[in-house]
Amino acid sequence: MTTTSEPAAGNPESTASARATAIERTGWGTSVHLWQPRNACLWIYLAVVGYGIWHAFTVINTTAHAYAPALAASTLIFAVYGALFWWFTTRIDRYSRLPLSLTVAAFVWGGFGATFTIALSANDALLSIYQKTLGQSWVMSWGPGLAAPFTEELGKGAGVLLLMFLASRTVRTAYDGFILGAFCGLGFEIVEDVLYALQSAPAEFGSHQLDSSLQTVILRLATGFTSHILYSAVFGAGLVYLIGTVAQRRRPGLGLGLMLTAVVLHFLWDSPTGLTGGNIAGVWALILLFTLLGIAVVSAVFRLTVGPEREAMRAVMAPEVDNGALTPSELDALSGGWKQRRAYRRGGGPGDRRRRRHRLEAAHDLADEIAKAGGRETDRVGYARAELARFGRADGS
Repeated sequence: MTTTSEPAAGNPESTASARATAIERTGWGTSVHLWQPRNACLWIYLAVVGYGIWHAFTVINTTAHAYAPALAASTLIFAVYGALFWWFTTRIDRYSRLPLSLTVAAFVWGGFGATFTIALSANDALLSIYQKTLGQSWVMSWGPGLAAPFTEELGKGAGVLLLMFLASRTVRTAYDGFILGAFCGLGFEIVEDVLYALQSAPAEFGSHQLDSSLQTVILRLATGFTSHILYSAVFGAGLVYLIGTVAQRRRPGLGLGLMLTAVVLHFLWDSPTGLTGGNIAGVWALILLFTLLGIAVVSAVFRLTVGPEREAMRAVMAPEVDNGALTPSELDALSGGWKQRRAYRRGGGPGDRRRRRHRLEAAHDLADEIAKAGGRETDRVGYARAELARFGRADGS
C-alpha cells in the first residue's frame, strides 16, 4: 500500500495537505449506499442472504417446537457472546473506521449467506462424495478438514469480495478486508454455534436436551475466537492484497499466501482426530497448539495491515497539534498501538486516567468528523473539537 510520509511538525500547510491526502487515499468518512440496483453484486448478495434466511427458518421451524429450551438457551448465550466479540472487533477498528452498515452487512452474510446457502450444502455434497469413494472411517477422521476449510473460507470470503465492489470508495485497505472478514466470521460463528447446539439437543432422545446443548455451547465458547473470526479476518486481508484497490497495491503472492494460511489453519483445527489417530490426549494437545498458532498468525496479520491505518490517523490529526487541540503525546497515543495508549493513560497518575481515556475517545470522534467532512471545517467538526477541549489537555492547559 502507498504510505503517507509523516508531515513536518509545525508546518500547517504541509500537515493540512497530508490530511487531505490521507482521507482521499483511505476513503475514511465516505458514506456508503449499499442500495445500488445497477450493481450485480447487490442482487447476488440479496439472493444468497435471502435464501440463507429462508433455509435457516425452515431448519429452525422443524425443530423449534420439540427443542425450544435448547434453542432459547443457546441463542441467548451466543447473543451475549456475539455482542462481546462485536464490541471487541469494533474496538480494534479504531483508525479509519468502517461504517456500521458495512459491518452489519458482513455479519449478516456470514450468518446466513455463507452458513446456510453455501457451507451447509457444499459440505454435505463433499462429505457424501468422500464417503462413497473413501469410506465412512476415512470421512470421520479427515472429512471435516478436507471439506469445511474450502467451502466455508471461500463462502465467507465471497462476502468480503461483494462488499469490496459495493463500497469500493470505502473498502480500500487490507485492514478493511481484515475487519470485514472478522465480522463475516463472527456472523458465521454465532449462527453455526446455535445450529450445533440445536443439533445436539436430540441426544438421548431429547430427554436431557438442555444439558446436551449446553455442553456444546461451552465447547464452542471456549474455542470461538480461534476459529471462524480469526480465519476469515486473515482471508479477508489476503483477498484485498490479491485484488488490490486504488489505495492498496496488488500483492498477489502475499494475498494468496494469507488466504491459503487461513485455509490451512482451518484444516488443522478440523483434523485433530486424523492427525493423532484418535488419541484423546493428542487431540487436546493439538487443539491447544493450533489455538496458540492461530493467535500468533492473526496478531502478525494485524500488525502487517494496521500500519498504514495508523499513518492515516497521524496525518489526519497532526494539524490538531498545530492548532493546539492535541499534544504530541496524545497524537502518539491516538495513532499508536495499545502500548502507546496505555502509556498515555498512565502518564497523568491514577486520578487522571479517566479524563485521559475520555480525551482519547473524544479525539477519535473528532478524527471521524474531520474525515466525514473531507478535512473541511464544519459545525460538526467544531462541536467535536469543543468536546475534546472540554476534557482539558494532557499538559493541563
